[in-house]
Amino acid sequence: MKIAIIGTGYVGLPSGVGFAELGNEVYCIDNNINKINMLNKGVLTLYENGLDDLFTRNVKAGRLHFTTSMKDGVNNADLVIIAVGTPPHPVTKEADLQYIEAAAQELAPYLTGYTVVATKSTVPVGTGDKVEAIIRKSNPKADADIISLPEFLREGFAIYDFFHPERIVVGTDSERARQLISDLYATFENTKLLFVNRKSSETIKYASNAFLAIKLNYINEMANFCEKSGANIDEVALGMGLDSRIGNKFLKAGPGYGGSCFPKDTNAMSYMARQYGVTMPLIDTTIAENDARPALMAQRILQLSKPDAKIAVLGLAFKNGTDDCRTSPAIQIIEKLLEKKADITAFDPQANVSALKLLGNKIAYADDAYSAVKDADIIAVLTEWKDFTELDWQKIASLVRQKVIMDCRNILDATALKKLGFKYRCIGQKDE
Repeated sequence: MKIAIIGTGYVGLPSGVGFAELGNEVYCIDNNINKINMLNKGVLTLYENGLDDLFTRNVKAGRLHFTTSMKDGVNNADLVIIAVGTPPHPVTKEADLQYIEAAAQELAPYLTGYTVVATKSTVPVGTGDKVEAIIRKSNPKADADIISLPEFLREGFAIYDFFHPERIVVGTDSERARQLISDLYATFENTKLLFVNRKSSETIKYASNAFLAIKLNYINEMANFCEKSGANIDEVALGMGLDSRIGNKFLKAGPGYGGSCFPKDTNAMSYMARQYGVTMPLIDTTIAENDARPALMAQRILQLSKPDAKIAVLGLAFKNGTDDCRTSPAIQIIEKLLEKKADITAFDPQANVSALKLLGNKIAYADDAYSAVKDADIIAVLTEWKDFTELDWQKIASLVRQKVIMDCRNILDATALKKLGFKYRCIGQKDE
């Protein structure tokens, strides 16, 4: 089938590549002409593990197209997917729907034949009704069903998740739409297709992300307890995770959650609850405690170093496997350190360029980890890249000025580092 995807970000582009790999003709639409020009030249505009090869193969096969023309993309499409951003409002933190509404307004005149219009962006409950109203008003003759098709792609694992979905949630009451989506995902025989009403579908994404954020905040609260009591949070999390009712995912203590989803979605969920007159203290507490965590991490780093210390930061992305620095705990910690006039040199395997756009020249950027740690008084590990566990730490011991490590991700081998003479601190363990 012909699929049009509006938006070429961390959701739209991997999804477009994935649908093309399934044999569909895919048109990725974006009003950013520079981005479209780069994609048409074969240059990816974001990093996602496994994306490069699939992108190249499907472009060469003629199944994957990039355009700024809504008409070219949407005309005669069987499925139109809206995957534009819904950034938080700077004051209320509610999801900003201006890009969703603009996309609906622009695509409506080009709907020809029967078309399913799916909102894949994370949107507030009732957005589908707004999108449908816009399309019906702009093009009353359009033969279209407007559905909710929330995305559940993890950044860093988006390609894997696309081809191995745990569930596909579809919000629609239309039998024709149900059949089209069933045909689209027919190759995923072992995947649960959950058909619900549109508002339930819109709620599921928020409910899922808010729950995971609460789980992350809970394990960080337990880490704080372990640091005072003498327990080891990694051992505690292991024991908890063996309980099938709890599970072992999202029980990794660290500097707090970040990225484009959890901070935005928890705030949006809290805002929606207030609009409906519902209290959600678990979510509100999670937001407040997560917002406070970067300052706590920065304080620990500063406590381990001298006032004029040179700080080497390993990791800038909000997590491993991506170059995305949006609401990255690493960036937030650095900003807190800069308030104390810290001297920082940082390195990330993928996110140096993304961080530069946020931090500018307030810090120095190294081309590799060894350059970052040279003459450092303390090393702060802020993103859980596997690359950092594979570094030659004996070599690093000869490069640093002071052998001090604050591992905010608990990924390094404490025993090995202590044998090399490092003073090693991490999350959720009492200082020796």
